[in-house]
Amino acid sequence: MHGGQFYRWVVNGWVHFDDRDRPHEARRLLALRYHLSAQVAAEYADAGFTCVAQDNIYGSDVGDWLMAVAPRPRHLVVLRPSVAVVEARDLARTRATGKVAYGGDYTVAQNDADVGITPRSIGLWLDTSQQGPDETVAEILDRRSEAWVQ
Repeated sequence: MHGGQFYRWVVNGWVHFDDRDRPHEARRLLALRYHLSAQVAAEYADAGFTCVAQDNIYGSDVGDWLMAVAPRPRHLVVLRPSVAVVEARDLARTRATGKVAYGGDYTVAQNDADVGITPRSIGLWLDTSQQGPDETVAEILDRRSEAWVQ
């Protein structure tokens, strides 16, 4: 489940997290996005599925999100490749698909700084700079006990 989908489903009026003109509304809607993704993850888990939720959640919001997902067990994996690798991957994706993930004032370096405010004591943190997707999945599965969150 991609947490970013929740804002894409809004036809009009969504204020993105980095909107400097309406920071309170941006924060309110970001909280709504997180709430909706936590509820969907919980519903899937309650129905017997393993739900992998992919989103950009930082700092204390990570703990809040995890607490909102009632079913247990829960795991957290933070993928944190180097800024240079993310920039290269983003450029390759943009060239291949036209998708722009970073732009304006929000850069790869800013995203990395945002990730950096998240407590490293929570979950499994991986530097995936030298890994492809299959290697990353294999490492997550091998180290899943480290990702467990009480």
